Amino acid sequence: MKKIVIIGCGNVGLSYLKKLCMLDMSLDISLIDIDEDRLEGEILDLEHSLVYRNSNIKIKFGSYSDCDDADIIVITTGVIQSTNDRMSDLEKANEIIIDITNNLRKTNFKGIYLVATNPLDVMTELVSHYTDHPYNKVIGTGCMLDTARLKSLISKKIKVKANDINVYVLGEHGNSQFVAWNNANIGLENLNRFLSLDEKEELEDKTRHMGSIIVKHKGYTSEGVASCLLELTLCIINDLKKVYSVSNYNTTYDVYLSTPCIIGRNGIEKVINIKLTDEEEEKLEEASEVISEALDKILPKELY
Repeated sequence: MKKIVIIGCGNVGLSYLKKLCMLDMSLDISLIDIDEDRLEGEILDLEHSLVYRNSNIKIKFGSYSDCDDADIIVITTGVIQSTNDRMSDLEKANEIIIDITNNLRKTNFKGIYLVATNPLDVMTELVSHYTDHPYNKVIGTGCMLDTARLKSLISKKIKVKANDINVYVLGEHGNSQFVAWNNANIGLENLNRFLSLDEKEELEDKTRHMGSIIVKHKGYTSEGVASCLLELTLCIINDLKKVYSVSNYNTTYDVYLSTPCIIGRNGIEKVINIKLTDEEEEKLEEASEVISEALDKILPKELY
């Protein structure tokens, strides 16, 4: 039975938990959250929902001792985004990550961290730094979510199923993200045949601001990133070796940012080196600088 620990059971954590409960597999799930009373109610409600599914999923209110033999720890704790810029909540988010990782360092956890706390790339780097965990075993959802949003928008635009559109959003999960249009295709045909320059720019801009659009209407985002966490979980548990644009340690720029990676049992099995145009390379470097500048506000450069 695979064991998953979820740290932070707000909107994203609970959405991810509910998606796990729909799986037809054996899972031991431990939940860590400061609001024990509310969480107890959520656990009871979910347990009742599992009865008629004849489920072999066990859920409990946990503690950091449950991390010792866990396969995956999912960190969704964070602050509610207060502006259109995820970096604006950097200091508060860092305080939360410090508290969590202080507890995690006392455990014997050897598995894989999945991080969904904003500002995403910075927080993923900090989890890696504070825990001294191997780079391949600390993964941020990163631009995997932005890629899903872009595919959805393109699918509606050109009437092609989203999963048949091969395109990636790269860089920062934030305002400096960009689309690798040069490598984007449907089948073997480049997306340039389907979209004009103006249409591509419009889709890219809408993708960049999609989180804010959802927050404006709904108050928060949860389902998209929870689906990313679920997909990464399945890739790890089932060793699927699927490719996603996740936040990973980039050796060239010495920071965490999103590029396509093969995800399997060992976390990041391989980073895919795609050929970018000169302009795209510049955008990737600019994204790395945004992330580095944010890290510099928290850590001296020599410490990461």
